Amino acid sequence: MLKMTIAALTVALATALAPVSAFAGNQLAVALGGYDTVSYHDGAPKPGEARINHFWNGAIWYFTSTENRDKFAADPARYAPAYDGYCSWAASQSYKAPGDPMVWQIVDGRLFVQVHPRAQELWEADIPKHITAGDENWPRIHPF
Repeated sequence: MLKMTIAALTVALATALAPVSAFAGNQLAVALGGYDTVSYHDGAPKPGEARINHFWNGAIWYFTSTENRDKFAADPARYAPAYDGYCSWAASQSYKAPGDPMVWQIVDGRLFVQVHPRAQELWEADIPKHITAGDENWPRIHPF
């Protein structure tokens, strides 16, 4: 009985302390490694400033300006990266890998990040196929 109670408490504690969904591998829950997600849509990612931030989807998002912060706050789904900033190629292959904020691409208005340049090459071989697969796989792999 005591062993079962300790095991249950251990699982509960581990669940409570698990990192929130944000930039993969970032224990501080700062999205996209601190880059301004709106700046990607303007053509060049720029590091955001911690003092200009917005909390959304379990993460703190940094921005280069209050204007960008307000754009994001008004429509976060438009600017947030696909798959919570995890590697899009990995999502298309049914697993999670951290996303690198410097390996990215905008496709039809959506921001996709990859784990490294080789994953980007694989992704670019058939982007529509990988987006479809990633979108189908993500709900299944997301909680893990």
